[in-house]
Amino acid sequence: MNALQKKRLNFVLFMLLVASVSISLSLYALKQNINLFYTPSQLAKQHLPPGQLFRLGGQVKKGSVKQNEQQLLVSFVVSDSTHPILVEYRGVLPDLFREGQSVVIEGSLDSAGIMQANQVLAKHDERYRPANTLHN
Repeated sequence: MNALQKKRLNFVLFMLLVASVSISLSLYALKQNINLFYTPSQLAKQHLPPGQLFRLGGQVKKGSVKQNEQQLLVSFVVSDSTHPILVEYRGVLPDLFREGQSVVIEGSLDSAGIMQANQVLAKHDERYRPANTLHN
């Protein structure tokens, strides 16, 4: 191996090292921003630690919505027909939120196992209906 080949080999190895370090740092930074999505059944099996952020998807159980309008506190149950999860949310709910509808909730569990929601997203079906027919 002559001097020119050694220089090229050293350059290629250096570039591989720089690329691997930059990829490792990028993956480490992204790991902190990952927000996992669970169904109520998956959440019951996972046993997440209190305070860990995640997303929960399911349907709002009929008859479970309770509102305290003075404190803007809403509690409701999200279920996937097998496991119910109690959710508490402080704030104004989206217009499409209603019992029996699908929702995606971002938040974390507290020490009592109640999900403290930071954000509630109401899912809708693909059919368009004018606003005056939504509440039927």
